[in-house]
Amino acid sequence: MNAPLPTPPRQRKPDWIRVKAPVSEGYSETRKLMRELNLATVCEEAACPNIGECWTKKHATVMILGDTCTRACAFCNVKTGMPRAVDPLEPEHVAIAAAKLGLEHIVVTSVDRDDLPDGGASQFVKVIEALRRETPNTTIEILTPDFRNKHEAAVEAIVSARPDVYNHNLETVPRLYPTIRPGARYYASLRLLEQVKKLDPSIFTKSGIMVGLGEQRLEVHQVMDDMRSAGIDFLTMGQYLQPTPKHATVEEFVTPDAFKAYASIARAKGFLLVAASPLTRSSYHAGDDFQKMQAARHAQLARAGAVRA
Repeated sequence: MNAPLPTPPRQRKPDWIRVKAPVSEGYSETRKLMRELNLATVCEEAACPNIGECWTKKHATVMILGDTCTRACAFCNVKTGMPRAVDPLEPEHVAIAAAKLGLEHIVVTSVDRDDLPDGGASQFVKVIEALRRETPNTTIEILTPDFRNKHEAAVEAIVSARPDVYNHNLETVPRLYPTIRPGARYYASLRLLEQVKKLDPSIFTKSGIMVGLGEQRLEVHQVMDDMRSAGIDFLTMGQYLQPTPKHATVEEFVTPDAFKAYASIARAKGFLLVAASPLTRSSYHAGDDFQKMQAARHAQLARAGAVRA
């Protein structure tokens, strides 16, 4: 019998990607509130490196539709299996959490729920409606799955509820989808984001990718072009970090200077906003970025008005 192949050693993280362990009072209070309201967060489930910083500021990204995903992407630390029934109290609990945390901007994401007829879209709608009722001044950013084989009706329902930002991550370059994101289709995700813009151009669209998975520089540039063709306003780029030895390995730790170069190219391609650094994640500094995006759009409209005049 052949011996199993040895697991390749994990690369040591460079200094620029290390973060301090969360120990603050604000972190503890945020964690306690999430437990009291029976809410999952992507901060915990996906082992985000920024959890200490964000939770200290009482910023948490709520993950609705439970904590169990119907997919098994090679990069993601969220557990896979048969999810529990959808919690009817979840939308109200999200709104209570936003009110208690005093959030000016909230990010709401979810696991993939391929088991549901609408992929979970109706729960996003209910969460948006609850937030509008309970915390009407809170701006709402949603980060949805791809709603595989049902995205047109799902997106139409969510857009009708009018979130301020619609985010859906492409995650990586199309060549790596079969190994990194096998349950998804690159061009279907692009079409989803394009559909949001066609239905309501006033909603900001946002998408992110990870680097360090073996992608080539020109492939990343092509993803940027594809995103702009779909009308995406905001690009986020961050370093992929291997959550466990079972997940895809880190092929490269991309340097901060390389991230700056990517950001410069992306801005030249016409994105309203670009966030690119080793620790950038979809919801990292999302509230501040939303304000910057609004300011960039106002400036863009003002320039267009001046040209017409």
